[in-house]
Order: sequence, then structure tokens, then C-alpha cells
Amino acid sequence: MARPNRWWIIKPVVFAACLLPTLWSAQVLWLAYQGVDPGVRGDPIKVVREVTGIWTLRYIMLTLAVTPLRRITGWSSLIRMRRLMGLLTFFTGVIHLLIYLWLDESFIVSEIVKDAMNRPFIFLGWIALILMVPLAITSTRKWIGRLGGKKWQLLHRLIYISALGGVIHYYFYEKSDIVPPLTYGVLLAALLAVRAWHAFRERGLKPTSTVGVGASLL
Repeated sequence: MARPNRWWIIKPVVFAACLLPTLWSAQVLWLAYQGVDPGVRGDPIKVVREVTGIWTLRYIMLTLAVTPLRRITGWSSLIRMRRLMGLLTFFTGVIHLLIYLWLDESFIVSEIVKDAMNRPFIFLGWIALILMVPLAITSTRKWIGRLGGKKWQLLHRLIYISALGGVIHYYFYEKSDIVPPLTYGVLLAALLAVRAWHAFRERGLKPTSTVGVGASLL
């Protein structure tokens, strides 16, 4: 009797769990639209915008953590979660942006541009999400074959820039308490450091080589 593939269970469970913040946000907005108390403090639109934004940042950190965890634990099949987490990151980021464009600015271009000019960190959020577009499109095995392994890996290093843009975007948005964005910044630095160390080890270079750091991350 064939042994059942545990990923048939794990991936749907992870997928469903990661959709919960978005489903909760939709419920809050629907209740508010119906004139029912959604049970949140403050403006429901602001609350769900912040919730989807923070979960986008969390998902991108989890995506970046998949490879280091695989190397540390030796659980090679863990790599199967990377594409799923990456797509969930992009999906939640799109929801975050739509909430801002639709519910905050009513798709009024002049107001969107004016707000972005007054708060430049908004541009960073847009850039961070735009950089995820080619990653989402080329996330399949067919695209790896079309681009070739090296070109595909080089393209997908854009996720580092996207993650950094997301952290900076969060830092400048958060005015009262900068501890959370700084925490994500430290986490991102740690994840990149692990990747840099692994790249140095594979190439047989010493960690003190400054040129190697740039070459391995960009």
C-alpha cells in the first residue's frame, strides 16, 4: 500500500490558516457596511488595512525563512512551502493595496497621488508589491525551465528588496511605536545573514569579504 503524501494535508491546512486574516478582514468590513458593530477599536477600514499589511510582512518573512529552516532541519521537502507562502504574501499584499485604493481613496487618482506625495513611504509599499509581480508569475516549474535555474534564482532575489521595502514602509507608517517595525528589520537582517553565510560557505570564501556580501545578495 502506497504511503500517503503528508503534503496533501499540510499544504491545504497552511493555505486555509493563512487566509484567516483576510477572511476576518472581510467579515469586519461587511459588518461595518451593514451597520453592525464589527467588534474592533477605531475605524474598521484602518484596522483591516493595518491587519492585511502586517500579515503581508509576516508572510514574506516566513517565505524567506523556508530555505534556512530546510538547511537547519535537513527537512528537504519543506521547500514545497516556499511557493505557497510566496503566493500568499502577494495575495495578501494585493488585498492590502486594494483596501487603500478603494476604501480609503475611492480610486480617485488625484487623491492617491496627493497622499503619496505627502507620505512618500506609500511609494515604497507600491514598489515592494510591484516587485512581487514577476515573482508570482514565474513561480511555477515551467518558468524555471524557461528561464533556466540561474536566471530564475537571480530574478527571485527581488524578494529581498521587496521585503526591505515592506519593512521601511511599515517603519515610516508606524508613528507611535517603532519597536514592531524594528523587530521585523532585525528578523530580515538575520535571515539575509544566514543566506549570506551559506553563500560564502558554498563558494569557499571567507565571511570577511565585503565584495562577496553584495554579490551573494543582489
